[in-house]
Amino acid sequence: MTRFNYMGFNTLLKVPMFVSVDLKRRFSMNTILFLTSSVFGEKSKSRQVALELLDAWRRSHPGARVIERNLDAQTMPHLSGEALMHPTKLADRLIEEVEASDVLIVAAPMYNFSIPSTLKAWIDHIARAGRTFRYTESGAQGLLKGKKVFVVVSRGGIYDGVLSAQMMDFQKPYLRAMLGFLGLTDVTFIHAEGQNVSAEAAADGLARARNSIADAVPQILAA
Repeated sequence: MTRFNYMGFNTLLKVPMFVSVDLKRRFSMNTILFLTSSVFGEKSKSRQVALELLDAWRRSHPGARVIERNLDAQTMPHLSGEALMHPTKLADRLIEEVEASDVLIVAAPMYNFSIPSTLKAWIDHIARAGRTFRYTESGAQGLLKGKKVFVVVSRGGIYDGVLSAQMMDFQKPYLRAMLGFLGLTDVTFIHAEGQNVSAEAAADGLARARNSIADAVPQILAA
């Protein structure tokens, strides 16, 4: 038997000794924070692919709980001087959601070579010294450790593997750097590119994204 600490509770699970470490890990990865940030709502390609990823993860991890938050202009205010000096109850709640999660799935479209301002606002609210990171003698240290992050990035053009285009990509490098700063270093990016190039490129981009999901999410082991 194996004892897991989950959400502050010690849980004793009957796990056969021959079960793989990967399968045992699934027992403790049952809370998913699902974030969307597109201005197109349910028509968003990043949301569409992220939902497919969420479905794949839930099939691979039965019993998973989902916390969903849509980051739009009504629900995600930009950071103010007052909120920076005196964190709001919303910011506290946002941090609690991350802390309670084992897996984060972030749907992040590219707008003007970067991320939506509401996703940036979410990051601004959860980046708090002494809570999600801390300063030490050797530099800043992220405190949101031990979590898996998937980021679905949708783009009108094609950037991955194209050197000239990568110079204009301020989306993926920023997200990787900022998430890592907070201790979220286990990050997998799923690319849905070419959405505005042509119908053929858009379909190919979605197909590649679905293949990436199949590669990234462990399959259910046969009984």
